[in-house]
This record gives sequence, structure tokens and C-alpha cells, in this order.
Amino acid sequence: MSQINNPLHGITLKKIIKDLVDEIGWKTLAEKIQIRCFMFDPTINSSLKFLRKTPWARKKVEELYVKIF
Repeated sequence: MSQINNPLHGITLKKIIKDLVDEIGWKTLAEKIQIRCFMFDPTINSSLKFLRKTPWARKKVEELYVKIF
């Protein structure tokens, strides 16, 4: 019940990144959220590694996902 109002409940970080890249592309993602893992040789795996260790960046990605989807 505690997750009932969480729009990201059940959505993995990998799916979030993949959906964003499919929808807006790496270039636009890097423009909206200016972090190196999106700007230089971006890959899903490098992004996952960075975002799992960096809470502020993950929060920005999640907020963008909610806004777009």
C-alpha cells in the first residue's frame, strides 16, 4: 500500500533509461540532464553504473521519466 502513489513502482532503472533513449535519444537526454555518462560514449550499462552510485543524478532521470511518460 505504501507504493500506491509512486509512478515508478515496479519500473527498473534499466527500463527507465531504455525508454528515455528510445523516446528522446542520447543527445536530447544529455541536453536535458548534463552528466558525462549521457554526453560521452553513452551506453545503458555505463549509465546504470553511474546512476546507481549517484542519487542526485538518478533523481533527475526519474523526474524526467515521470514528466515524459
